Amino acid sequence: MDTKHAETCSCDCVHEELLTSVKSIMPDEEILYDLAELFKIFGDTTRIKILCALFESEMCVCDIAELLGMTQSAISHQLRVLKTAKLVKNRKAGKTVFYSLADEHVKRIFDQGLSHVLE
Repeated sequence: MDTKHAETCSCDCVHEELLTSVKSIMPDEEILYDLAELFKIFGDTTRIKILCALFESEMCVCDIAELLGMTQSAISHQLRVLKTAKLVKNRKAGKTVFYSLADEHVKRIFDQGLSHVLE
């Protein structure tokens, strides 16, 4: 069997009732676009590593940079992307900025993906 190509139907029939049913429950195009953008955020290994670290503890940029062996500038850039996507939040304590996960949804999304990969 050719595993390089997806299998296709050998007929041209359209199941109108099924299509009507599925169309009625599909989210709006804008919502699907936003969902695709969210999943793009998870498509970067550095951002995944940052999220993993933040599962364990709130951390400052300096500590995340040291943990991942990267510059603070590189980590700050990725944190900005994660914050814009509402996946992390921050708080200031003097001159130090601490980051943490925005909410429990982030951990659930990550855990579901990890479970899938480990199957």
